[in-house]
Amino acid sequence: MKVIDATSLPANAGNPNYFTGDVTLRPIPAEGADPVKLIRVEFGPAARTHWHTHSGVQILFVAEGRCRYQHAGGPVEEAAAGETIYIPTGEKHWHGATPDAPMVHIAMNIDLETEWLEPVTEEQYGR
Repeated sequence: MKVIDATSLPANAGNPNYFTGDVTLRPIPAEGADPVKLIRVEFGPAARTHWHTHSGVQILFVAEGRCRYQHAGGPVEEAAAGETIYIPTGEKHWHGATPDAPMVHIAMNIDLETEWLEPVTEEQYGR
């Protein structure tokens, strides 16, 4: 058994080609859990991903704050800390923090590749 403090793991700034705003990614080791990849993603207020799709299932566990998210053609929605968002294979979507507060989620990526698309506009974000 091993305990990992995800807040102390090495951090990478979110690539501006894929994120808007202040985003930090901390990959969490998942030894023996291939093809699962775990990432702690920390979003500053109003920070968010660009639109994207995945070649596999993605599950987001909201650890802190509120997660704002949307799938193509749907309304902007929010999930609170403790809630989980399930994103099926191939669904075009984005996710991030609310305008006035930070948010942290744990992304569980299951055997997937990400196709990054266009940025989410302010109108789409729903400011």
